[in-house]
Amino acid sequence: MMKNVVKILALVVLISGAFAANAQKNTKLGHIDFGKLIEQMPGQDTIKTTMTKYAGSLQEQYQSMQTELQAKIDEYTKTKETLSAIIKQTKEKEIADLQSRMDAFQQSAQQDMSEHENKLTAPFIEKAKKAIQEVAKEGGFTYIFNNVEGLLLYNEGGEDVMVLVKKKLGIQ
Repeated sequence: MMKNVVKILALVVLISGAFAANAQKNTKLGHIDFGKLIEQMPGQDTIKTTMTKYAGSLQEQYQSMQTELQAKIDEYTKTKETLSAIIKQTKEKEIADLQSRMDAFQQSAQQDMSEHENKLTAPFIEKAKKAIQEVAKEGGFTYIFNNVEGLLLYNEGGEDVMVLVKKKLGIQ
């Protein structure tokens, strides 16, 4: 009876080991620096140029508002001694209002820049994701991680698929 238990136990260990080995063989891990891939895709220079021009136009508008504010402050400073209380109060309110508009413009411009960049980069991101999915299917990968953003702590057993994805996208 004891021999049968030992045999059964040995058989269970062997079968478990075979399943574990088989499971390890079927799991293929890969990793890629997704941000670096996006940077290397053709057309990124166009996005950078477009964003630089867009930022420049927003900066020009802000600079114009700053010039207007400085002019109002200078005028107020020069004439405040001769102004009546009501005019002084009105000019101070104009300066404060312009400063508030500038602050609102600055916040809005930052949000607008981010949205504009997202709109321009979205097609590149989708194209890269599609290429990664195709490489994963073709290469038999179970998982591919973005190893730069802390999503993978250990990648010794993984394979960097940057070369394969760049090839799929036609990037040298």
